[in-house]
Amino acid sequence: QVQPMESGGDSVQTGSSLKLACEVSEDFNRQWKSQYKRYCIGWFRQGEGKEREEVATILTNGGLSHYADSVKGRFTISSDGVENMVYLHMDSLKPEDTAMYYCAVRDYGGMWSYCWTPENYHNWGQGTQVTVSS
Repeated sequence: QVQPMESGGDSVQTGSSLKLACEVSEDFNRQWKSQYKRYCIGWFRQGEGKEREEVATILTNGGLSHYADSVKGRFTISSDGVENMVYLHMDSLKPEDTAMYYCAVRDYGGMWSYCWTPENYHNWGQGTQVTVSS
């Protein structure tokens, strides 16, 4: 079982910026790269009383990224090139961005759209809370 680790959550004001980090262990990275060659790392969030939803996803060794419509133009997902660290840079934060943010990992499997759906992931971090006040 692989468990990514998130960090960077905080309580901020509307319009602020935050950078979340997702750490994938080097051992995991090495094992998955040898087995799957490519995998997806996604940021998802779950607000109180809401379903978990995709925020942004990146495909390793693929140069692909995908964003939820609600965050396009404000959030940017990136990796360190080695895929040990994946970041979510969030600008122009709004109260509706308030949620627990989770990082998850899955093998690519040849279906990029599968990586956008939280139900298709089985390896989750514990989450980091982002609270945006007006």
